Amino acid sequence: MPMDARDIETLIKSALPDAKVVLRDLAGDGDHFAAEVVSEAFRGKNRVQQHQMVYAALKGKMGGTLHALALQTSVPE
Repeated sequence: MPMDARDIETLIKSALPDAKVVLRDLAGDGDHFAAEVVSEAFRGKNRVQQHQMVYAALKGKMGGTLHALALQTSVPE
């Protein structure tokens, strides 16, 4: 069963409360999303660590309920 974009955003913001999250459904099927996540919590972390933080926020749904997530992460300017 596909995930709703609001659910993805809620999970990310629950782990990273200051995050600015922009989601796009890439295929219109609720299974393939692109996400841009900007958070101060990423400061001092490399890209892999930043992505791991987002995947952890998804609480095991990545690869299951959520099939694909193209991530772009950064710190606020």
